[in-house]
Amino acid sequence: MINILSKIFKNKDKKNLYEKDFEDLKKKTNIEKIFDIISNFSEISEIRYVGGSIRKIINNEKVDDIDLATNIIPEKVCEILKKNKVSFYESGINHGTITAKIDQHKFEITTLRKDVLTDGRHAKVEFSNDWYEDASRRDFTFNAIYADLHGNLYDPFDGKKDLNLGIVKFIGDPEERIKEDYLRILRYVRFFLNYSKKDHDENLKKIIKRNINGISKISSDRLIDELKKLFLTSGFLKLTKDKFCQEIISLIFPQLINMRIFQNTNDHSKKIIEQKDFIFLISLMIIDSTDNSEYFIYKYNISNEDKKRIRFLSNIYSKNLDKDLFKEKNLWKIFYFHGKNSLIDLINFQIFQNKKLDKKFN
Repeated sequence: MINILSKIFKNKDKKNLYEKDFEDLKKKTNIEKIFDIISNFSEISEIRYVGGSIRKIINNEKVDDIDLATNIIPEKVCEILKKNKVSFYESGINHGTITAKIDQHKFEITTLRKDVLTDGRHAKVEFSNDWYEDASRRDFTFNAIYADLHGNLYDPFDGKKDLNLGIVKFIGDPEERIKEDYLRILRYVRFFLNYSKKDHDENLKKIIKRNINGISKISSDRLIDELKKLFLTSGFLKLTKDKFCQEIISLIFPQLINMRIFQNTNDHSKKIIEQKDFIFLISLMIIDSTDNSEYFIYKYNISNEDKKRIRFLSNIYSKNLDKDLFKEKNLWKIFYFHGKNSLIDLINFQIFQNKKLDKKFN
């Protein structure tokens, strides 16, 4: 076991700068139990943090999800969890992923793997016990960093360095990575807006545009899920300031016709954005005088409650706005017939439309 650990962490930081952060994470989530039961399963079994949680700790962001990697096959992971009375479900067992749950915290545990066949949307995988091989099939260098329970890093592609320098770098050949899964085009936009301190690489821009039609292979559920992740990040407001990213989003989501509404936002509008209400932000971008919002609702799978919210605002703003709508008695009617949340949506929508906070809303 000692020899294996020495190999695994030959590229780890000499000084563990993140031990306190990982200690705090351990206390908040009780994740130590997952590490203990899998690490003690056999002499060779191992488990590590991977991906987003490490990236966020390095970048001093809040960790809101935890992904783990292990060299144990999924069926054995299920056996271990069941034996130790840890609840779980097989969220993606065909691709090696089991989701464990302790208290209110969920942990996605994925077996090391390599992609043996890809078509731009799906991948046929083969499970592995090779950490470098698993890292090699990931998308960006800073998403291929692993850490043990205490925060010692295994970083085979210098992802930490790229993150600190603000470089969004594909692992290996960018075009090959994109053709393996075209959703990576959209992921590039999200990571660029949130982490990049450099201009877009001109050759990479050409590669992305050359492969943009591959997005048609991606399911609408995966697309809307990735768009939501972008909208709920701190880099979202940079979208209207980056011509290339805005162009790519427009090509993938042509229904987002009002992106300019987020330019020159006032303090109150920024507070609304910080509430991270995806459906409200979408409403601002898709509602116009046409049936654009209805087409968006038709194309993407959203809940009936979310459809109702969008349609409520569309019914008001898709035609000439009633100048008396915001009189007090009419606002009370909306509150009575549609509820508090609809009234808040209406007021916030109007604030974005006018770019200022009307005295009557104070």
